[in-house]
Amino acid sequence: MLIGIPKEIKTNENRVGLTPESVHEVVHHGHTVIVETGAGLGIGKTDDDYLNAGASIVDTASEVFAKAEMIVKVKEPQKIEYEQLRADQILFTYLHLSPDPAQTQGLMDSGCIAVAYETVTNPHGGLPLLAPMSEVAGRMATQVGAYHLQKLNGGLGALLGAVPGVEASKVVVLGGGVAGLNATKMAVGLGAEVVVLDRNVERLRYLDDVFNGRVKTIFSTAHAVEQHCTTADLVIGTVLIPGANAPKLITNAILQKMKKGAVIVDVAIDQGGCTDVSKPTTHAQPTFVANDVVVYCVANMPGGVPLTSTFALNNATLPFVLSIADKGIKQALLQDEHLLNGLNVCQGKMTCQAVAQAQNIAFTDAKEAATAL
Repeated sequence: MLIGIPKEIKTNENRVGLTPESVHEVVHHGHTVIVETGAGLGIGKTDDDYLNAGASIVDTASEVFAKAEMIVKVKEPQKIEYEQLRADQILFTYLHLSPDPAQTQGLMDSGCIAVAYETVTNPHGGLPLLAPMSEVAGRMATQVGAYHLQKLNGGLGALLGAVPGVEASKVVVLGGGVAGLNATKMAVGLGAEVVVLDRNVERLRYLDDVFNGRVKTIFSTAHAVEQHCTTADLVIGTVLIPGANAPKLITNAILQKMKKGAVIVDVAIDQGGCTDVSKPTTHAQPTFVANDVVVYCVANMPGGVPLTSTFALNNATLPFVLSIADKGIKQALLQDEHLLNGLNVCQGKMTCQAVAQAQNIAFTDAKEAATAL
């Protein structure tokens, strides 16, 4: 199979779909890889690194889209990219379609076969291709939250961790999944007072055991969210419904009661965000102020640490890239129910039920669509 790696063009996105090391493995399996010039510079990898791994270098993204049978990316295709996709071409990347009807329509109009990293599953009910970026984003959330709590950055002027004789800052983590766990690890390590809210009692029991009582675990209700967010210095929103829009847990009413200079880091922004005011921001301009609260909504947080993120992501995606390339997309999908769960768009059909419901469009069963390929 001919696999193409274009340079990412989303604002401040420095990750790349495949590292040279991954390219070497793909070539070892007998496939051909073309890479847009400069695609790896954000992680310190040159065109020569890709050439030495067995890839060919092309001058433009349009050459990649025109020639490749499968496009491997990191972030969702921008308009100029999805307009270049063609019928039966495979796209393998993060999509986050629920809050993005324009991209959804563009992918459906192209006739491509789009597999989303974020809805691929594993036998344990996890999301293995989302997990490494959730780990990064969760850890970053505590870092950037601590930074923006500084007075000069718009925050209330509090140090996240305690010093003798002064109360520690209160960090509230909404969602105890992978991102929430990693945000909590960082906050506990810095000495903050940490409260984690989740609706899964078994997950709360697990977190209580992991942190040995160092964090408060609270069953999430509307009352509990309001109670803890309105007394928090930093709120980290990590709630996730796979493939669907994130629930709006932090309402305008709650925002109005929060501390002046408190900080919200909305890790759920890729799925529309978990506050009433959430809107995507960039690493260049990461925050805005709403009701005197600093809100951070960078939609590609792991792009801020592309070296770590790219290698972590490739560790998870490479086996699936090889499966699709070795077997062909139809056989790969039909032999692996977990990869099949990643199929979001197939030859003009919407095959992710959560997206179909969010956008009120027709849904086609993924196995039915894959069987018809």
